[in-house]
Amino acid sequence: MMHGSNMYGRAPFLDTLTDGARTAFALLGTRSTFAVGDVLISEGDRAQELMLLHQGVVKVTGRLDGDGAALMDIRVEGEVVGEVAAMDFGPRSATVTACGAVVATVVPRCELLPFLRANPEAELALKRVIGSRLRRSDRWRLDFGRHPVLVRLARVLVELALAQGKPGRNSVRIEVNLSQSEFAALAGAKTDTVQKMLRRLREDGLITTGERRTQVRDLARLQEVALLSMPVT
Repeated sequence: MMHGSNMYGRAPFLDTLTDGARTAFALLGTRSTFAVGDVLISEGDRAQELMLLHQGVVKVTGRLDGDGAALMDIRVEGEVVGEVAAMDFGPRSATVTACGAVVATVVPRCELLPFLRANPEAELALKRVIGSRLRRSDRWRLDFGRHPVLVRLARVLVELALAQGKPGRNSVRIEVNLSQSEFAALAGAKTDTVQKMLRRLREDGLITTGERRTQVRDLARLQEVALLSMPVT
């Protein structure tokens, strides 16, 4: 997999810790496994655990008016979920669902807070995670307002390829099982519009799709479409 910081500054939480803090954090909580479709966190719940993802991918969704739900984000191994509720006493603001097999450490608040008090650099790192996600959310809202759907969709694909891509022969396979409607939610567009943009990217030889799997055939050119000038890592 491709890990590390990506274009939105999403560094895996463990990578931001010192060796000592990382070792201490590894002693916390209980490791659990989840199957595809399992709910790790339920919106509105009052549970206050933080979860560190060791393996797999989860999607973060929020309820809309009525019975609908919107895809808000995707989190991959090395990242944490539930960090906001673990730091305060508010209810869960979103639902987190496993997109495949997931392994995570569940750290209850009663263990997390003493650890953070004893390791102030870890507390600072967690606050930076929360802050970077807020900045990322602001950045996405700005991008939605000033860029067309094709650019926004290309940025989603680039981020997924960099954060959760498996290199293959002349391609990068995105290891996230998403429907076109979920791609549309991430790109802030209508599903039929995203379908057209995906078809255009396929016809241009930048991606291939099938069975809810996407392969990026030319990451450098896809970055150009996304109006990004970052090197491929």
